Amino acid sequence: MKRRKFLQSAGTLTIGFCWWGSSFLPPFAGENKVDSSPQAASLDSWMAIGSNGIVTVLTSKVDVGTGVLTALSQVVAEELDVAFHRIRMVTGDTDHTIDQSQTSGSRTLHKAGPQLRQAAAAARRELVRRASSRLGLPPENLTVEDGIVSGPGGKSGSVSYWELIGNKRFDLTMTAAGTGENLQLASDVPPKNPKVYKIVGTSIPRIDLPAKFCGEFMYTQDMRVPGMLHGRVIRPNHPISLPTGVDEGSIRDIPGVIAVVRKGSFVGVVATTEWSAVQAAANLKVTWSEPTIKLPANADAAFAYLRDTKSFHDQAVADKGGMQWGPTSAQQASTFQATYRWPFQMHGMIGPSCAVADVGPKTACVWTGSQGIFRTRRAVADLLGFAERDVRIVYVEGSGCYGRMCPDDAAEDAAVLSRAVGKPVRVQWMRQDEHIWEPKGSAQLLSVRARVDGQGKILAWDFMDRYHPYTAGVDNRLLAARQIGMEQTGPGALGHGFNYGKAGGGDLYGFEQQRIILAAIPWIQNDLTPLRTCNLRAPGTVARTFASECFIDEIAAHLATDPVQYRLSLPVNDSRTQDVLKAAAVKAGWMTRPSPSPLSGESTAHGRGVACSNREGTMVAAIAEIDVDKKTGKISVRRITVAQDCGMIANPDGVKNQIEGNVLQGISRALFEEVQFDESGLRSTDWGSYRTLGFEDLSEVEILLINRPELGFLGVGEAAVIPIPAAIANALFDATGIRLRDAPLTPERVKSALPS
Repeated sequence: MKRRKFLQSAGTLTIGFCWWGSSFLPPFAGENKVDSSPQAASLDSWMAIGSNGIVTVLTSKVDVGTGVLTALSQVVAEELDVAFHRIRMVTGDTDHTIDQSQTSGSRTLHKAGPQLRQAAAAARRELVRRASSRLGLPPENLTVEDGIVSGPGGKSGSVSYWELIGNKRFDLTMTAAGTGENLQLASDVPPKNPKVYKIVGTSIPRIDLPAKFCGEFMYTQDMRVPGMLHGRVIRPNHPISLPTGVDEGSIRDIPGVIAVVRKGSFVGVVATTEWSAVQAAANLKVTWSEPTIKLPANADAAFAYLRDTKSFHDQAVADKGGMQWGPTSAQQASTFQATYRWPFQMHGMIGPSCAVADVGPKTACVWTGSQGIFRTRRAVADLLGFAERDVRIVYVEGSGCYGRMCPDDAAEDAAVLSRAVGKPVRVQWMRQDEHIWEPKGSAQLLSVRARVDGQGKILAWDFMDRYHPYTAGVDNRLLAARQIGMEQTGPGALGHGFNYGKAGGGDLYGFEQQRIILAAIPWIQNDLTPLRTCNLRAPGTVARTFASECFIDEIAAHLATDPVQYRLSLPVNDSRTQDVLKAAAVKAGWMTRPSPSPLSGESTAHGRGVACSNREGTMVAAIAEIDVDKKTGKISVRRITVAQDCGMIANPDGVKNQIEGNVLQGISRALFEEVQFDESGLRSTDWGSYRTLGFEDLSEVEILLINRPELGFLGVGEAAVIPIPAAIANALFDATGIRLRDAPLTPERVKSALPS
């Protein structure tokens, strides 16, 4: 199929599940994308205005359920001076959008916001210039309201944006420097001063929710294309080895089976219906050779491996002051030290991975929930041996991801099966597939020591995070590519802060002697195991903050000092840390006293705990109030109070939504979530064997937002999850006097630590 015809036919399929549908693409868009990619410096690559008054905005950033497209729409509407309802977002389509990097790390508003803001400012300037020529008035004498450009007092006539340019090109070039999320746009007009904003900063309802509430929203799992078949991939729950036998006769009696696809250690089935594919995958007899490696026998063995294995790369987040641990002149100086353990945890997507691929002889189109559509395009093109320009990735929202869809496994599975049968194939992972083979958040072994003088001043701080680098995604082959025989490309992306998010580990505080090291420990032969790793929401930072903020509390308790007041006495690298801490304490009604609490009931203990964090400049302080059942060891979180400073706030209600979701996930990760495994394979294969937060575990959440428009957008998507586990662990100590350094804080661990 020729590329022009391919793109035209593929484009018709996007109607209805791109946010506002490809029917809103400007008439020239499809033609413009046939022979060349969008150019960042061209305003026409970012937006177009239709004769119907609709403003189409194109972005490769996607909404993974966080409401960011609503906020980006507000940014564009604000700068253009049009009503919010006129904005339509075309998002996540490699044939129609600039590569703005993947959607992750709380960086969509932070990075894409300024890009769209500048593009919209340039568009407004050009439209006002054209209106000036039409009306015969100087540009400085014109005003704009909802896209209508008018002269003074409305007496000199008016003209609308859509009359000036409807369905036509801007043909305007901006200055573009950098690529991806580091792309910076500039023109001869600056964006508005935030002080005059009318749309940004208001709580406009999210554009995606009505369809979701009414059951009309199309998720990846709902995707259908004409002539589509259904596929499943068969993988074991232990490290993948070669299939020594595939008995195709074992599914001969299942109607609708089209093919058994086998290439290397990749084994899949394709059928005419989904049920036939499910049955075929469940009943196909596959014999696997003995794995070349085994998983650790248990969590203790996994942490011993982290402790005893030499790192292949160390990064110093902080290294200053010489770190002198010998005798000092400080009177009564003491050394504190502790080790904390953070387990492997899952992303736990509500809907397992799903993708639809249509692979032809020379071109391919994939519909998927990828957070990084251009990264997925590169991976699929590499897998198929195609040029990137001949692969199109179209984003269709999945049901939750938190980093899971950076490594887009299902897209590759679908591409392999579609190429094998020459027709579109939909691959839907089953729950067991997702639990076993989704990349996990790495286990982390965190050690910290501090030298403290008699007045409580921390003289030296030494922190190390030993973790596994990413073995899925980024620069690594994914499952299908590895299984069909493509070689791994390296020891694993460094992850956990080497590119961003180096926070945690005590970096909030400005100690004179301070060392914070992130040590990447190579995973066992970097083989295809169910414990492969990738970024999980706020990667690395949750565990580092768990360790560092609990350790600060341990020092405060030794000094018999109130935990909030002790933190306020410490030197900080940004005074906004103290601002959010004070705000959270006031909001929560914090009573100044040391921990642990002097009061404790016979059957139930009550406690409160505090923790602070920094995520890419977004400051958060959280206070947890909990009850502890002394008989069972169960922790019940009664209330979490959060104060957050994320710079400029685009949509206050949207920010609060994100904080609430972060808090609940933080509770879940603190109290329940831990991947279980042994040498034979993964044991956490369903929701029964991998516990997450339930409705009965919900907590009251109180939120205080600090708005600082002068700082710009700093990011919301991940920040508030970070301090929650530490705040809960500190509250446990306050309630009971026991200090648990192993997460999660399960009833079994609490009960075993309580005095009998």
